[in-house]
Amino acid sequence: MDASHAESTKRIAKNTVFLYGRMLIGMLVSLYTSRVILEALGVEDYGIYNVVGGLVAMFSLISSSLSSSISRFLTFELGAGNEQRLKEVFATSLMIQIAMCGVVLVAAETIGLWLVNTKLVIPPDRMFAANCIFQVSTLSFMLGLLSMPYSAILVSHERMNIFAYFGLAQIFANLGIVLFIQFAPWHFDRMIVYSILQCSVGVIIQLSYYIYCRHHFAECRVAPQFHKSCWRQMSGFAGWNAIGCTAGILKDQGVNILLNIFFGPVVNAARGIAVSVNTAVTSFAGNFMTALLPQVTKSYASNDKAYCFSLVERGSRFGYYIIMMLSLPILLDTPFILKLWLKNYPEWTVAFVRFVLIYSMLEVLSNTLINLQNATGKIRNYQLAVGGLLLMNFPLSWICLKFGAAPYSVYIVALGVGVGCLLLRLWFLRNMAGLSMSHYLRHVVVNVGVTNICSAIIPAVIYLNMPLGFLRFVTVGLVSVVCGAVSVLYIGCSSAERGFILSKASSFKKKVTKGWA
Repeated sequence: MDASHAESTKRIAKNTVFLYGRMLIGMLVSLYTSRVILEALGVEDYGIYNVVGGLVAMFSLISSSLSSSISRFLTFELGAGNEQRLKEVFATSLMIQIAMCGVVLVAAETIGLWLVNTKLVIPPDRMFAANCIFQVSTLSFMLGLLSMPYSAILVSHERMNIFAYFGLAQIFANLGIVLFIQFAPWHFDRMIVYSILQCSVGVIIQLSYYIYCRHHFAECRVAPQFHKSCWRQMSGFAGWNAIGCTAGILKDQGVNILLNIFFGPVVNAARGIAVSVNTAVTSFAGNFMTALLPQVTKSYASNDKAYCFSLVERGSRFGYYIIMMLSLPILLDTPFILKLWLKNYPEWTVAFVRFVLIYSMLEVLSNTLINLQNATGKIRNYQLAVGGLLLMNFPLSWICLKFGAAPYSVYIVALGVGVGCLLLRLWFLRNMAGLSMSHYLRHVVVNVGVTNICSAIIPAVIYLNMPLGFLRFVTVGLVSVVCGAVSVLYIGCSSAERGFILSKASSFKKKVTKGWA
């Protein structure tokens, strides 16, 4: 490994540490606040809050492809070292996001209000509260659009420590909101006040991004401007990327609305709980990916393809291992964990939690592949094929629910579509970027599959042979961690990776021992 690659690896490790620090605190706070807010709002209001917020997120159909385009071009120009072009891209991105806010506002106040008041299953006495949440959520969404270029440039510059600090501030502010909602002695509509306070925190955090980036990065001090050449490239990229973005939103928020229409807000509450569990687990891999992905784009931009492809494969494998080790005890003992965490939970929650974790393990394999595809800029045919297949999630889910299938059938559909998309991504990257499909399947897909099986055998045997209770939960959890770590180290890692991990573990042990001496 040469000096530049060693420095990049060190930067990824350092940034991952910052993000993991934020994530560990955020996960604990999130799990606690999910329980408290479920108790404070009640199952029905919790479901209404989730489905209305999800409806607002549907309007990212309008903006998400351009947002992805902005992030890609900012990181690419940083990797290419073109400062003037970077300023032009940033100025154009500000103008784009301002225009998008206007479009979203019109769509939300017409189509959005019509859906809330005529299509969603909401009790009549909670319709006013649902409309209030919709308006506040729309405002939050628009503010997020305006701040997106600033958060994107922060990640592109790999200032993950600052990114982590802002995240921690938001985490603790949200904790304060939840405690206020739960314990405030005054009488008020908790769902409405909760949404307003959440929006207020978002405004403060987004202003913080703006102030920091304007002070530290020269490209952020330019005024919003329209550069035709930038717009032509970004809109071309975004136009084709819109297919995949639309498919992803329909798969998540569109299917959530289908569940509301067919089963009502209680099932939305069950899905909301499953999403909270999944977010806590996948944030481990997500923080690793946040630190890694800018390096994938930058190494491709500098034409260092060998290093780029090694990052892609390692990112897929280690992202999978992280989710696998955390998901295994949850998958085995889901009912007990939910009972311990929430005491009472809606019907279908157990099935949703299990299916959403399995889907996340599949999906994490594609994260670096998607990033590499975006880095190439050649996405027209890719999006027509992969995005077109992803779009099938929504109609296939509707067909299943229409014919009386259980709510969790939407995840079975997603798993089938996800496998097809993974294979399509590999085929396109082989032709467009030169990534070896057979090498990836052998060294990533087969590798993680064998590692997963070996990790699960002993914990599954213990689970099946111990009586239900806290002792089984603790035993399965500890054994899962040990078996997962040993399997990853000796089956999932190459000899070089194993040597690197063991040397770092030895160094950490010496530091701890010296500190206690």
